[in-house]
Amino acid sequence: MKQALVTVLLLPLLAGCGFHAMYGDTKLEPQFKSIYVEPVADRNGYELRNALIDLLGSDGQPGGKVYHLRLVLNETNQGVVIENDTTDISRYNDTLTVNYTLSDAKGTVVTRGIQSSLSSYNVAPSPYATLSAQQDSDKRAAEDIADRIRMDLGVFFGRRDGQ
Repeated sequence: MKQALVTVLLLPLLAGCGFHAMYGDTKLEPQFKSIYVEPVADRNGYELRNALIDLLGSDGQPGGKVYHLRLVLNETNQGVVIENDTTDISRYNDTLTVNYTLSDAKGTVVTRGIQSSLSSYNVAPSPYATLSAQQDSDKRAAEDIADRIRMDLGVFFGRRDGQ
């Protein structure tokens, strides 16, 4: 009972801490929707772009957009588990790194950043199963990076607009 009373008394102090969740915060929706995400080559770029379009609530069309988001994707693949005879690799780590720049309508860069994500997959006896595992792993990494970029952009717009 005493602990519950202390907790209730301390809650008003947390209200002034400045923390607020970005998810469900409709104040940033207009800024997010005004971003055109430029196409990115290859499968992982496609997954990343689509995830960002969904997260930003954009329509994926360049017309009427105030901002352009350019993404440069780099991928590395490294064998991390090597069998005893050193001829077979049974697990891989894929690292996706994205350099992004957000430009305004005049082409002036307003913010930029780098996000990276590591994903792993096992080699299966079937080449198709291994390819499927790699693609699923890379898709999850692209979705993770898209979420991080959205958070970065939310922080940028929040600071710029005094939120």
